[in-house]
Amino acid sequence: MPKPKKESHERIIKAAKEEFLTYGFENASLRRIAANAGITVSGLYKHFPNKEEMFVSLVQPMLDDFFVLYRQKEQEEKDAIEKIGSAAAFLNDDAVHVMQYIYDHFDEFKLLVCCSQGTRYEDYANTLAEMEEESSLKYIEALRKRGDSVPEFDRREFHLLVSSNVEAVLQPIRHDFTREEALHYAQTINTFFSKGWKWLCGME
Repeated sequence: MPKPKKESHERIIKAAKEEFLTYGFENASLRRIAANAGITVSGLYKHFPNKEEMFVSLVQPMLDDFFVLYRQKEQEEKDAIEKIGSAAAFLNDDAVHVMQYIYDHFDEFKLLVCCSQGTRYEDYANTLAEMEEESSLKYIEALRKRGDSVPEFDRREFHLLVSSNVEAVLQPIRHDFTREEALHYAQTINTFFSKGWKWLCGME
């Protein structure tokens, strides 16, 4: 886009992020965004068709990258399981890796977790839990195909446990932990949940 329009777009993005982080999506004001961007409200619509698309532009690029990295990590762990068995499922620091990514993109995750009420992302914690549940079931299937003995379990309980694990990772965002605090907590999560997952998989 021409330079003046590009500069206006960048100002709008900056003002929109500050507005959503401060007031949340539902209470965000297009008038305030326009004023802080030095543009008229009608001028906003030359860049975005509505307020939600403004929010989407702030979080979706990060989510697209996160999804690619998540699938890469999933494949790496599946390959490791096929090579060395059940121990591979517990030889990584998943929560630490995820927390590092979250804090590299903290504002975007803050928008998703704390400010997305009223958008298509308001239930995104459940979306993440569904992704993790699907991935975990793939790991368990890989273990069984390899010949490892994994006991049967209640799928409803499994869903709740995975959801609890995902929500635990998101809690530092809700409580504004520093990066250092969050990474320490992530190590605690790994220690705490890995024992439970080992038990569920018949390893303890």
